[in-house]
Amino acid sequence: MIANILSIAGSDPSGGAGIQADLKTFSARGTYGMAVMTALTAQNTQGVTGVHEVPSAFVSEQIAAIFDDIRVDAIKIGMISNADIAMTIADSLRHHVEVPVVLDPVMVAKGGARLLPEDAVQAVRDDLLSMAAVLTPNLPEAAALLDEDVAQDRDTMLKQGEKLRTLGAQAVLMKGGHLEGNQSPDLLVTAIGHEWFESERLETANTHGTGCTLSSAIAAEIGKGKNLSEAVKAAKAYVHNAIVASAELKVGSGHGPTHHFHNLW
Repeated sequence: MIANILSIAGSDPSGGAGIQADLKTFSARGTYGMAVMTALTAQNTQGVTGVHEVPSAFVSEQIAAIFDDIRVDAIKIGMISNADIAMTIADSLRHHVEVPVVLDPVMVAKGGARLLPEDAVQAVRDDLLSMAAVLTPNLPEAAALLDEDVAQDRDTMLKQGEKLRTLGAQAVLMKGGHLEGNQSPDLLVTAIGHEWFESERLETANTHGTGCTLSSAIAAEIGKGKNLSEAVKAAKAYVHNAIVASAELKVGSGHGPTHHFHNLW
């Protein structure tokens, strides 16, 4: 049976990130994608110029409409936008704790700007972390959740991943793309230990939406029945190859998207 995967996130009209990237990823990984919108953005490969937040009551209505009719095998949560939406999502999903949640805390832009006000960050900590089968922060996002400096080495990545687990997430995937060096290591921290996933750093400007794509690929693989380690390994390989193939695309003049359908076209 084909798995049904739900994304709760914001829209990216340029198609490289957000809901659009999530749906492409779900399809590319052989699953059926669904989407609940939390915000509309005006953005392209050069940046975000505007955000229109969806009223939290309508976010709740969208989630209810899905669960009233459709089996959901896994959920990916991305852009939340504000504290009210975070609490609304948490309230809506408390009735569906059997569905695994991949929480991608979209909190810090690539340039370092904070995308969430502090009360929304607190709402993520208080209301959503405990629902996450796996949390997938990059290093600035992990630091923001912990109110600490950004990790600069692997030892600090491990310490911060373990701290995030104590805040409620069942597992944490620390994405190491911000580390210096030729490698781009990710670290999975679980209740039984930790595991490193190594890959070579790729020199390319086509990295728009890689975080959205990775978390969505993990959700798809979990929904298909893989355990977390297998899901992360498959998702990381998929994103790596999507970045490698991104040169086949010509989308915009800034940070271009990855090639979500590189293994199908």
